[in-house]
Amino acid sequence: MKPLLVHAPFDRSLLAELAWTSPAEVESALGSAHAAYQDRTSWITPAARIDILRRLQRLLSASAGELALGIAREGGKPLVDARVEVDRALSGIEKCAAGISQLVGREIPMNENAASLGRFAVSYREPRGVVLAVSAFNHPLNLLVHQVVTAVAAGCPVLVKPSLSTPLIARQLVEACAEAGLPPAYAQLLVVPDEVTAELCADRRLAFLSFIGSAKVGWMLRARLAPGATCTLEHGGVAPVLIDETADIDDALPLLTKGAFYHAGQVCVSVQRIYVHESRAREVTERLADHAQRLTVGDPTSERTDVGPLIRPREVTRVGEWVSEAIQSGAEVRCGGSALGETTFAPTVLWQPADDAKVSLEEVFGPVVSVYPYRTLDEAIRRANTGDSFFQAGLFTKRLDVALDVGRRLEGMAVLINDHSAFRVDWMPFGGHRLSGLGVGGLHESMRDMTVERLIVFRNPRP
Repeated sequence: MKPLLVHAPFDRSLLAELAWTSPAEVESALGSAHAAYQDRTSWITPAARIDILRRLQRLLSASAGELALGIAREGGKPLVDARVEVDRALSGIEKCAAGISQLVGREIPMNENAASLGRFAVSYREPRGVVLAVSAFNHPLNLLVHQVVTAVAAGCPVLVKPSLSTPLIARQLVEACAEAGLPPAYAQLLVVPDEVTAELCADRRLAFLSFIGSAKVGWMLRARLAPGATCTLEHGGVAPVLIDETADIDDALPLLTKGAFYHAGQVCVSVQRIYVHESRAREVTERLADHAQRLTVGDPTSERTDVGPLIRPREVTRVGEWVSEAIQSGAEVRCGGSALGETTFAPTVLWQPADDAKVSLEEVFGPVVSVYPYRTLDEAIRRANTGDSFFQAGLFTKRLDVALDVGRRLEGMAVLINDHSAFRVDWMPFGGHRLSGLGVGGLHESMRDMTVERLIVFRNPRP
């Protein structure tokens, strides 16, 4: 089998050739991970996990500049944003280490009736089992902190299946885990195609699937899970932001620009649809287009770049097709609207595409944002809630009553008031519902999901 070729998304230069993980190696990895979990006497103690994660944090911190440059080269994220990702990852590892002491049980009340007299019950949390972490390209280090480091913190052996576009950062993380003292069976890299991932999901030795990627693949893998296995799925959304007639436009525009065009729009909560009161909609559109036109598109390793490439040339083609369809549906292009080369697409602002255009209904995952005027908030909410992909949403207003009302009626799992839909800190609950995902992410939430709560009941034999 030919090796996996890892190309830089900007100039398509060859970064590395990786050997595929063979079927025998996959079986060995799963077998050793399951054996490590089955041998309860050799589980890594909480104290040892804390020490390992602290060493891991120090190791990665020492190579932070190299990691940021690797993220920019391999994933196409502009260097300034790649540095932020590394900082977030380092902070996340620290929080995982601190969160180990919070994986605790509770006392269950007894002695409340005749049957429970003379008994004392407590629960505790222990590792759930082998975790399969299937990750995405857009945050190749920080996503793995949420999937792999949380598994280590919970005491679970983890098999790491990175995006085939960004396996090099994943390899660095797994190697750093080993250097930090994590036993080899507890974090193993699998460079495998999707069909092998599906086979792994069906194996009874797997206890938990952590998946970040497309809804089509995520729901397929969930359907393949063996009985008893659980999962969290993080897909994407078609994030709406509402702006009412009282909003501070000067405050909103820089946030909307960043939220729409960060990492060329390749973010699951990227600002995609902006509904603006009709009295201000044209103003917002033209000023947003002006902001977008000032962005520098180019080499992600350059300090001056604001917007880098899309992950593959075919994505540039697809985004162009979607924009063309929107134009045919009546949308006006206020800026951008076309590819700048084989790997980049101009930051694009569209005015009033049809509600049934792809850019209105499906996740663009590219540097395209659309603005729609509305007359009433009821209309805006109805249109924002159209579809079946709900992750995060935003609302700009100066009115508290509107914030409380609209914040509850928008169907995102999180609604950001006077902020864009792409805001996130790593310790907050994070996830979608319906097609957008299953379960709730976040560092501590993931750690708890990767453990089970068990109960011990003591009976006093003496009356």
